[in-house]
Amino acid sequence: MSYDALLWLSFGGPEGPEDVRPFLENVTRGRGVPPERLDEVEQHYQHFGGVSPINALNRAAIAAVERLVDLPVYFGNRNWHPMVEDTLAEMKEVGIRRALVFPTSAYGGYSACRQYDEDILRARAAVPDAPELVKLRQFFDHPLFIDSFADAVRAAAADFADYRLVFTAHSVPMSADKAAGPPEEGGHRYSRQVLEASRLVAGSVGVSDYDVVWQSRSGPPQVPWLEPDIVDHVEALHDKGVANVVVCPIGFVSDHLEVVWDLDTEARDRAAGLGMGFARAATPNDDPRFAELVAELVAEHLTGAPVRKLSAFPAAGCTVNGAPCAPLCCEPAKRPKH
Repeated sequence: MSYDALLWLSFGGPEGPEDVRPFLENVTRGRGVPPERLDEVEQHYQHFGGVSPINALNRAAIAAVERLVDLPVYFGNRNWHPMVEDTLAEMKEVGIRRALVFPTSAYGGYSACRQYDEDILRARAAVPDAPELVKLRQFFDHPLFIDSFADAVRAAAADFADYRLVFTAHSVPMSADKAAGPPEEGGHRYSRQVLEASRLVAGSVGVSDYDVVWQSRSGPPQVPWLEPDIVDHVEALHDKGVANVVVCPIGFVSDHLEVVWDLDTEARDRAAGLGMGFARAATPNDDPRFAELVAELVAEHLTGAPVRKLSAFPAAGCTVNGAPCAPLCCEPAKRPKH
């Protein structure tokens, strides 16, 4: 099957102070997030001038991928400009008939995978005679993804003779994680994949004892989310006598605001206040291996290149026009009835 383009599909982020509030309202629409929580998160963005790093990082990554694939690459977001609906309309206008889609998340689960399917469905519904879209697979266990993080951990830990390695990923409601994945696979696809990626990176680095924790939770406090939180965990490590901590944001492909605020600001400040050494491993960002990874995923469809992966997990996540890759894959959690 032939393809005319690659659509780079991401979360989006504000690029100026006036963008922050409408961006956050887009992100949280229909989720019942209280206004005071939005006020708090808005200040996180304003701390950095109202600009999230994510759009600039995506553009840099796209430029690197364009040098490796024989396809034009288009950029669309879920929550902020360029919106995916507008990008898909542009693609149609220039004659794109069929495109691959790279979502900037390595994992399964509702927010990490299924919500990108919904983005595709929404965009195609908004554009009459829209191009056909085929979403690429999850890549949390791709050797280039693991190698990039392993080298980043080594670099972060270079100044410590002894340290505790801690992996972090974005927290989700426990009910959503339980629903992520078919029952025959045991559900919990998102957290199990995060655990597996962490195991692979730790093994590459030669660390056998490490922790996996969570960050960036939102939503009503009465709803249980994956725990422990990274800041609480730093305190717990201090209480155990740990002197140095190296944090690897295994759940992120670039330095989102959640990385630079939750880790580089809150967790780092807490560690400093406790007299602990703290280092944060880099995300893939502009690592050339990340662009190579995307090119390999594209080649699986263009040339039938072999699937490269380091775990026994299914190579899930490939969808056509927003249809889920498998029944009960990455289902959203059922909201409680009131």
